[in-house]
Amino acid sequence: MANIQREKNAFVAFPAALPGAGSLFPTANDQGTMAKTKPDQVPVPERVAEELESGVEPNSEQPVTSDVAYSAFTGPQKKAIVLSAALGAVFSPMSTTIYLPALNEIARDLRVSISKINLTVTSFLILQGLAPMMIAGFSDGAGRRPAYIYCFIVYIAANIGLALQRNYAALLVLRCLQSAGSSGTVALCNGVVADLVTSADRGMYVGYTSVASILGPIAGPIIGGVIAQYLGWWWIFWFLTISSATYFVLFFLFLPETCRKVVGDGSIPPPKLNQSLTGIIRERRRIKAGIVVDAAQQEAVRKNYRLKFPNPLSTLVIAGDKESGLILFCSGLLVAILYATTTGIPYLFGKIYGFDELQLGLVYIPFGAGSVISALSTGKAIDWNYRRHAKKNGFPLTKNRHQDLTNFPIEKARLEVALPLLYIGNIGSIAYGWTLDYRTNLAGPLILLFVFGYGSMAAFQVMQILMVDINPGNAASATAANNLFRCLLGAGSTAVVVPMIDKMGVGWAYTFASLVWIALSPSLWLLMKYGPGWRKDKKEKEHRKEKAKAEKAGTKEAKSDLDLMQVAQIHESPVVEEQVQEEKVAETHAPEAEEQTQLEFIAASHIAPAAEPNKVN
Repeated sequence: MANIQREKNAFVAFPAALPGAGSLFPTANDQGTMAKTKPDQVPVPERVAEELESGVEPNSEQPVTSDVAYSAFTGPQKKAIVLSAALGAVFSPMSTTIYLPALNEIARDLRVSISKINLTVTSFLILQGLAPMMIAGFSDGAGRRPAYIYCFIVYIAANIGLALQRNYAALLVLRCLQSAGSSGTVALCNGVVADLVTSADRGMYVGYTSVASILGPIAGPIIGGVIAQYLGWWWIFWFLTISSATYFVLFFLFLPETCRKVVGDGSIPPPKLNQSLTGIIRERRRIKAGIVVDAAQQEAVRKNYRLKFPNPLSTLVIAGDKESGLILFCSGLLVAILYATTTGIPYLFGKIYGFDELQLGLVYIPFGAGSVISALSTGKAIDWNYRRHAKKNGFPLTKNRHQDLTNFPIEKARLEVALPLLYIGNIGSIAYGWTLDYRTNLAGPLILLFVFGYGSMAAFQVMQILMVDINPGNAASATAANNLFRCLLGAGSTAVVVPMIDKMGVGWAYTFASLVWIALSPSLWLLMKYGPGWRKDKKEKEHRKEKAKAEKAGTKEAKSDLDLMQVAQIHESPVVEEQVQEEKVAETHAPEAEEQTQLEFIAASHIAPAAEPNKVN
């Protein structure tokens, strides 16, 4: 009965700043409405607290579907937050591609070979893979906002240096620093999506992030080509400085903290370091409305909050996992082909068709258009296939509720969408190489760039979602592991693509790369078959470790209690002995004391009558 009353009291106090429908600034009326919401629509705080203390996304052992609302943010708010985070992630791919149309001009101005300039692209991609390893684990514990702030400070400073430098060594070093600052934003963006959205709706929201991040590869070469043609290549970096600084100011003021280990489902006020202007307004309105924050949930998130030096271990653990490693290698190899294609465009189209910087920038439009269409269409296909498998397996579908995917074939639901797209993309890459080899009409390679962009980006998007699905609670670290493989393999491909083309010819170079991936693709078919079993084994192993850890902690606690009891007994024993001695002495002298009392009584009785007459006189 006491438990029911405690849960009822917590329920009444819980709706702290639950956001309104259409704004990041909920009104008191919105909050009052939320306070009246039915119990099955509002999370139970004590259960939320237990889930947060586990350090992962809520993961129920008994029911497949949790009855706890996954996020306090409304649908429009989620979309606004995700699109804002995705806009920040634009700078990483844009910084890669905006530079490409100017490669020939930079090589001439700095008097170095095109191979050396390509090394600046390679080094950029290497840091793009390594840097998120540091920032992702940091953001999963300390929150998204501190990680974003660090990334943009480094990125803006690197852009200013790049705009001012005029030698190859400075270009190489500052490009690495630029990559280290910008690359973490992609992992952070996917972390924000996982903070707000469950697996059932993740395809649609990752589609939103993909649209924004694909704008970078599309707009980058066009903007870079125009700037390099009319203002000079160094103005590319001034453009990045101005645009990133503008975004950073708006982000700093308005984007709320979403990390579940810091703000729970979004209703817990974050620490001052993670606070935004919207958070301050939301907190004041909550106080004004008289809505109290649930103490149990707030204590749980404060216990999980930690501000530590960035550590790549969480990313390396994911990369070392059997299932995750297989996905990472296949998606990384696909992106290596993608980078080999996009990096080779300036060299090939400049040599074959005699294009200048502006024309080279326009060549990227078909590839970007295919990527955008894939982002818009693939998310719906992913969610549709998820619902199809859920219905087939009798798996309940609920909105804004976390679902335990242990017994759900999530690999099949995702890869059935990805595999056809992967084959389409690789066939497009082979055909693209041969159209350039035979120097066909310009329309041929441009159409095939569209096909390749559509297939490769759609497939990569699906595998990125799958990585987040199988690593709940570590979305940023999972994306960082994805970046590691993607960028390291991509760096290798950008370094060897021009020598390969010179030695093998364009057609055979791209055919070789695509056939390597096609030869390895059966591993994804094996993943669909054995992946669910691997996940179950992994989860059972984790449970055994947790149980052993709990038993060990319980043994230590019991031993500590026993030691305390023994110490207490040691300290109590002299006191007890002293009390016993005093009792024995008292028993020995008791007859003497009694006799003395009787004598005193007799003497007093004789004195009293003698004193009475004197008193009368």
